[in-house]
This record gives sequence, C-alpha cells and structure tokens, in this order.
Amino acid sequence: MLVSDYNYDLPDERIAKFPPKERGSTRLLVLNRQTGAIQDSYYRNLDEFLNPGDVLILNDTRVMQSRLFCTLPDGRQRELVVLERHGDEPQRVMYRGKLHEGDELLVCGQSFSRTEGVRSLARRGVAPAARGDGPAGRAPKSEKNLTIKKILGNGIAEVESDVPLAELAEQFGTVPLPPYLHRDATDDDKKRYQTVWAKHMGSAAAPTASLNMTEDLLNRLKQKGVIIKYLTLHVGLGTFLPIRSDKVEDHHMHSEWYHIPDDTLDAIRAIQAERESANASLRETCGELDRNAFSEGGPEPGKARGSASRPWRRAGWTRPEEKAFGQNSPRVVALGTTVARTLEYYARTGKPEGEDDIFIYPGFEFQLVDALITNYHAPKSTVLMLASAFAGWDHLKAAYDHALAEKYNFLSYGDSMLIC
Repeated sequence: MLVSDYNYDLPDERIAKFPPKERGSTRLLVLNRQTGAIQDSYYRNLDEFLNPGDVLILNDTRVMQSRLFCTLPDGRQRELVVLERHGDEPQRVMYRGKLHEGDELLVCGQSFSRTEGVRSLARRGVAPAARGDGPAGRAPKSEKNLTIKKILGNGIAEVESDVPLAELAEQFGTVPLPPYLHRDATDDDKKRYQTVWAKHMGSAAAPTASLNMTEDLLNRLKQKGVIIKYLTLHVGLGTFLPIRSDKVEDHHMHSEWYHIPDDTLDAIRAIQAERESANASLRETCGELDRNAFSEGGPEPGKARGSASRPWRRAGWTRPEEKAFGQNSPRVVALGTTVARTLEYYARTGKPEGEDDIFIYPGFEFQLVDALITNYHAPKSTVLMLASAFAGWDHLKAAYDHALAEKYNFLSYGDSMLIC
C-alpha cells in the first residue's frame, strides 16, 4: 500500500489560518460510511446526529506552551517544540534549522518576529523578557540554557537543560501552532488552541477535532441523553510526525502516553453488553423464523438461500452476521483521531494505561469505535489514513472533494466531519 495513494490537492486558501471568530460556528459534514451519503450541516447541530445513550468520548489532555524560541551564542535563531516525556527517557525536542551535538542554546521569552535586537542581546548574554516583563523588553542574563546531547534524525534531538523542559515551556514557551500556519501565536490562540475542558498537561499539539466543541453544545448533548466521558492521550510525535516511507506499512508510529478512567471503560462495557444482548435476541428471532419455515414444509434451515424460503428476507430482515448494529442503538462516538486510536489500542491490549503506538490505516478492523468526529486532514498523513480506514477511502475522498467544492475550511482550525 503506497502513501501516495492517500493524496489529494489542498489549495492554500482552503486552510484555516485562524480560529473562527466564535468557537463552534464552523461547519459539519455528516458522512454515512456504509452508503457514502453526505449531508451538510453545522458543528453546533451535532446533537441532532447523536442519539440518547450514545457515549461520546473526549480527550482531556492540555496543550503545553511547548514552542520555544532560542538563539545560539552567535545569535542564530532556532525554534524548538518540546515533546512529551515518557518515564525516565531523555528529554526531546523537534527543531527547525541546523543543530549539532554539543550546541548550547539560550531560551528567549518571545518569538523572533517580536524580539527586538535578539542577535545583539544574545551576544551580550541578555534575553528578551518572558511575557513582556522588564524595562524596554529586556531581562537580566538568562540562566535558562539547553544543550543538544544527541541528534536523532527527522528533526528530533535529545537535550539537557538546567530545569525540566516542561517548566521551561510553561515559563517561556508559546502556543505550538502547526508550522503550515506560517505565523506566530496570538493571545487568542492561547485560548482557542485548547479545548474548553483541557485538564491534564502534556500535549505538544491540540486534539484539534475538539476545538470546535463548546460548553453549550456539551450541555445540549447531555440534556438529550448523550453520555460524556473522557480519556487522556498526550499528543506528540505519534500524531503529527510525517510519513517518510513510500509504503504505508513501513511507517512506525512513535508512542504516546494514554490513560482511560474506569468510568469511561464502564460506559463502553455497558454498550457492548447491550449490543450483545440485542444480537443474541436477533439470533434467537431468526432461528425461530427458520424453525417455523421448516415446520410449514419449507426447506431445511440453513440450506436454501432464496428469499422465498427466508421469511425474514421477505420482511426486510438480515441474518445477525449480516446486520450492523442499529443506527438508533447506543454507539461509542470518538471525538477525534486521538480518542479513536486510544480506544482501539485498548481493544487489542486490554491495557487502560500505557504507551500507545498503534498505526491505523485502511484494512484495519475497528472493534470499539462506532462513529468518529474528526477534522479535515493533510494529504498523506497518518490521521488521514485513520479516517480512510474508518470511512473507506472512496467515501472519504468523495466527501473531501465535496467539502473542497463547497469551500469548507481544512486542518486544525477548520471545519469538521461526523463519520457514522
């Protein structure tokens, strides 16, 4: 399977460069993954497409201020993104520009475009003030230094620092906006590149499908009887590192830490139990129809295949093994690809906490997720492949073509899809 098979033309004008003026005012395309049928709507109308008893699962990770601006001793500028840390492993960053092992970096308090005289200040050992403190934008000599210990490739390096990177990011960092936005973060981004329920600090990027969700919509969903539950997956390399291999199967996902609380698992198990009960009842009913047909002189159960000898076919039924769980039955709805990956990793391992490195691409069989709310993803990305695995590439590509024709906005700050 080639990565190039999952490509499409994304015009720059269709990429949302800023969040919408009002959170939740974006559009929503609803895609039936069985038929390919498409319906245009708005994100604020999501409650119209979810049913009482559905379990909507959200990622409650909180995005770190993980974008750091640094200078080398000669004043050259470098940009870092602090990555999530796993246990006792070395601290890691993604970087832009050339770096070498042994390089020392001075952490600045604001972006280069807003830094006045950063080159001359760095030469004198003075850093711009963090968050605008200090007279004339200056601060005393910074002791916040980083040393590049090892270059790992793919723009990733191990570093040592005077203090933990998470503390550096909290004090000196800015919002880690995706590079394709080609701009610095604003005060508005500090709020809008974070979900309204963000709780557990640790992500290097936002679970972007959740950025359009509002407290009002959550309350309306609850009033309708939708059950809201949470899990935590700290978004990192596993989600946004590009695929550098030609074959899909050759790509390796980096691990990301996750935790699924007991109450979320209980809600999922309740749906599974109801599903098994409904399927058992259906099997029993179909078996009874088989027996009745035989007693009335029909073919032996399990032999003939025509609708004339299958009473449930005349009534519009299908066999249990052919029947999908009903659209009006409770579903597990994943808000975002991070939630979908976490749930499917749990389905295969039974581990409610750990390191998730699952790579979902077409051919994957979903075991827990019944519906997926997601953004429009970049061409040839791992998240596009996950959505393709869930919807089918033909259906998804048709939906993307429709969205482009109807001028939907794409990527992190853009519009959304409900695939069900």
